[in-house]
Amino acid sequence: MRAWVVDRPGPIEQGPLRWTERPLPVPGPGELLVRVRACGVCRTDLHVAEGDLPVHRPGVTPGHEVVGEVAGTGAAVRGWARGERVGVAWLRGTDGDCRHCARGAENLCPSSRYTGWDADGGYAQYTTVPAAFAYRLPPDVDDVALAPLLCAGIIGHRALLRTSLPRGGRLGLYGFGGSAHLCAQVALAQGATVHVLTRDEASRRLALDLGCASARGAREAPPEPLDGAILFAPAGDLVPVALRALDRGGVLAVAGIHLSDVPALRYESELFYEKELRSVTSNTREDGRAFLELAARYRVRATTHPYPLSQAPRALADLKAGRFDGAAVLVDDSRD
Repeated sequence: MRAWVVDRPGPIEQGPLRWTERPLPVPGPGELLVRVRACGVCRTDLHVAEGDLPVHRPGVTPGHEVVGEVAGTGAAVRGWARGERVGVAWLRGTDGDCRHCARGAENLCPSSRYTGWDADGGYAQYTTVPAAFAYRLPPDVDDVALAPLLCAGIIGHRALLRTSLPRGGRLGLYGFGGSAHLCAQVALAQGATVHVLTRDEASRRLALDLGCASARGAREAPPEPLDGAILFAPAGDLVPVALRALDRGGVLAVAGIHLSDVPALRYESELFYEKELRSVTSNTREDGRAFLELAARYRVRATTHPYPLSQAPRALADLKAGRFDGAAVLVDDSRD
């Protein structure tokens, strides 16, 4: 099969990915073999390729927003049949018995493993997934539209929960890419007023088209104080900007797995009056299932830009440069 591997992590412009032939993966006990039909392009993939995240598996195949079909099963798999549609997401495995897993916080498991970082992911024609961490997908949404929901959507949902936004609250979204434009749709459907702060003009237009109340530059003040905010952009210097925009008691959630350094915060103007700064770490499978149910109920739809699988480096370069709104999705353009 054909697959992309991270040869030498570095700037995407210097070609860290290599297009190669690899043996068809063999599903282990409890795993599914998945024929990849679409794979979303996530900023985390860029962080893996560029070395912002430490190498967990040398020569890993990135990609963790996979829509595919079951092409085979390993021993002891029950409840999945060949040809069924299946979703593969970021969280790939946990130990299941640590104190975090025991209290329902498997996203904090010290032994957690991740698709496209610890194990080969979806920038390939085939991948594998533990059946216990695979998602069943709604039947009425096409592959390309579904792919970004499997990380961008799920993480955006968890980030929204982390803001503890009150009913009818005022939400600020800093950055408006794949995750934020899905999060906005859920927040709007639940009655929030959403203000978008982003540098990209096309993304600001998309925000207004989706029904957001305002769309301004990333460092501008929103038109009203915020009850909650989410920082999707990996820019630590936006943390104090967003904290200053919060009303008393407001919460800022940082959604990304990688963030540049945060400058020193001024207590009086940025943290006083019981403002809170929270991180977001991965997701639980329950987060994923809950979000997919909400996405179906609210008819959440990703704005997508398909790229051939063979052009994965170009999709990542375009993501880095902000050349598209919404999300990029890789679609296999080759034959086995």
